[in-house]
Amino acid sequence: MTSPPRAHPGGVARVVRYLYRAPLLLVHVVLFLPLILLLMTPPWGRLRVGGDTLEGRVVRGWSGGLMWIFGFRLRRYGTPLPGAVLFVANHVGWVDISVLHSQKMVGFVAKREIAGWPLVGWLAARGQTIFHQRGNTESLGGVMEEMVKRLQQRRPVAVFPEGRTRGGHEVGPFHARIFQAAVQTGVPVQPVALRYGKRGRAQAVVAFAPGESFFGNFLRLLGEPARRAEVHFLEPIASSDLEGRRRIAETSRARIVAAMTGP
Repeated sequence: MTSPPRAHPGGVARVVRYLYRAPLLLVHVVLFLPLILLLMTPPWGRLRVGGDTLEGRVVRGWSGGLMWIFGFRLRRYGTPLPGAVLFVANHVGWVDISVLHSQKMVGFVAKREIAGWPLVGWLAARGQTIFHQRGNTESLGGVMEEMVKRLQQRRPVAVFPEGRTRGGHEVGPFHARIFQAAVQTGVPVQPVALRYGKRGRAQAVVAFAPGESFFGNFLRLLGEPARRAEVHFLEPIASSDLEGRRRIAETSRARIVAAMTGP
């Protein structure tokens, strides 16, 4: 998968986008976020609205609005499975969480550093995120226990099996251990392909540049031209269909790579 070089960060058009997007972002955070958090709390958040909880609907709406402000025009292909599911997706950047949340309210497994990111980390902590300290075996054990617990409670969990972002140029190998929770609980695994730009040509633009901080990426993407963001919910894999977590990991990655190179 190849991506074009990054565009020069300057230009009148970029300045214009900042001038109208920054106020929209401020309103979205200051005005609507407190209302969203109120609607997420019990008993309001547990109310059923159109087959979904109010919490799920407001999270999807707010996340979709945030991505629209950043210029992402969301398109969904396929349907996310209901109930207890392990969603596994390719990892491009911080926007992945918001893009997925715009389609499905789900608890993510994410690196602990995200908890310290402005706005996104604060929202992630309130969006049922399971934080993991990378390289810490004890932390991973606790994450696995929490994943199993949530899946047994019929709650969906989402992970990025690559473990890290890769500049948007490739889909890295999937770590098989993270699939153990699905094998142990017998829940299906649904691969999800995230593509930015037409045919995924903007993956490298959305991803972190070498040495780029979260704030630098956040600010740069706020000024980028509008582009599509595709969420492909692919054919699910029953944990009993294949032998072992490694086969499930390999099959999940193969389906995502095929979707990334498709039309």
